[in-house]
Amino acid sequence: MKISSFLVPLIILGVLGWGLWKKTDIFSAFCEGAADSLKLALGLLPTLCFLMLGIGMFRASGAAEALCAALAPVCEKIGLPPECLPLALLRPVSGSGALGVLGEILEGSGPDSFAGRVASVMMGSTETTFYTVAVYFGAAKIKGSRRAVIAALAGDLAAVLLSPLAVRLIIG
Repeated sequence: MKISSFLVPLIILGVLGWGLWKKTDIFSAFCEGAADSLKLALGLLPTLCFLMLGIGMFRASGAAEALCAALAPVCEKIGLPPECLPLALLRPVSGSGALGVLGEILEGSGPDSFAGRVASVMMGSTETTFYTVAVYFGAAKIKGSRRAVIAALAGDLAAVLLSPLAVRLIIG
């Protein structure tokens, strides 16, 4: 048996041992932390609901398909498979939605296709920017997130544009 299978129980025992050694009421500390987590989750709920509603409206209205159709010729000129465009548009907003789009690309084009490989690289090298900023900045009660969003979206754009190049250079 590997040591990694004992790692989580050892960490738990270490935390409990440390609490006992410091004479901390472990149960009260756990309950206090759980109550704080619930308050945080309730504070983040409106932001997450707004994000999910916006994503649903964007996809259901047909705006996502129209935007992809309009940008497809540009994608072909820069070497980005048009199949990957919905993933590039959805990934900064929704991780689960992007995972569904990735599944559709892999099912339709195949995992070993150029589009499947580019989509996989894109999925691994981009972030759910708006979700992450909403959750972490909301939890820290930071109001001015404009510069962070711009920098993160610039990173996402770089990853989207460089994914086809990385696939060509590394995989061929």
